[in-house]
Amino acid sequence: MSDRLPPLTALRAFDAAARHMSFAKAADELSVTPAALSFQIKSLEEHLGAPLFRRLNRAVELTEAGAALAPGAAEGFQTLGNAWRATQRLQDHQTLTVTAGPAFTAKWLAPRLYEFAQAHPEIELRFSAALKIMDFGRDAIDVAIRFGHGPDEGLYSLPLAKEWVAPVMTPNLAEQYPDAKSLTSAPLIFDDSIDFLKPRCDWQAWFAVMGIDFDPDHGPRFSQADHAVDAALAGVGVVLGRRALVVKDIDEGRLVIPYGTALSTGARFRFLSPEGSENRPQVKAFRDWMLREINKTAHITDALDVRDPVETPR
Repeated sequence: MSDRLPPLTALRAFDAAARHMSFAKAADELSVTPAALSFQIKSLEEHLGAPLFRRLNRAVELTEAGAALAPGAAEGFQTLGNAWRATQRLQDHQTLTVTAGPAFTAKWLAPRLYEFAQAHPEIELRFSAALKIMDFGRDAIDVAIRFGHGPDEGLYSLPLAKEWVAPVMTPNLAEQYPDAKSLTSAPLIFDDSIDFLKPRCDWQAWFAVMGIDFDPDHGPRFSQADHAVDAALAGVGVVLGRRALVVKDIDEGRLVIPYGTALSTGARFRFLSPEGSENRPQVKAFRDWMLREINKTAHITDALDVRDPVETPR
């Protein structure tokens, strides 16, 4: 039996038929006649020396040989498709597709995009606001902004600014709670999106580093960080704001950090791209722009006492 691979068109016909379990639907997908598709599959079976389908009255089903070939054929064509799309993107210096979490997109990216568009009118930005793990090849993604610890094996990974959380509130609300102790009677907002951090960076941890034994558990809770920040902006209460999501509001006076003490999260936002693609013109332009924007608000972090959280009894 020869190890020579059969024609790609025959394998393509088999893959489509195996996915649809229908010669007619496979032929429609490939824009060929059912007779032409049947001929391709027949030639593949002759090449193998064994049937790949059982032809029933109104259906087909895979033989043992067909069932063995189908997963590898599907994976092979998906890999080939991903490689082709990635190669096509290398020729495209005008489109940049970025994925980031909904909170980061709403609070960091969206308010600043005008500046990027003004500086780089030649680049067409496309965004996918999602927390799910994206496949750069399959999903045609150029850049991902992700929060956490990594690891980011096989990717270009640039950690962005060190992240912290600190009590933030409107200036009017800050007048009512002049010191950290008075905050124990304030309406507190809970951002549950960072509950995964170890050590925890929650209200109990912040009060602990301030030397205050207080473990609040009452107040509105949000699973999305940007919603928690929006509540604070509306004057609902005080939130432990995450640096990236509140620095613009702090810099422009909508929110304040009255007590000057923050907790380091340890985790950071990272700028991710396929290894070797980080210096493509539009990727480099976007990365350099992000770093410049981060530096514009670095003075806010410089003015804080950023402390490491400690584990507290729960």
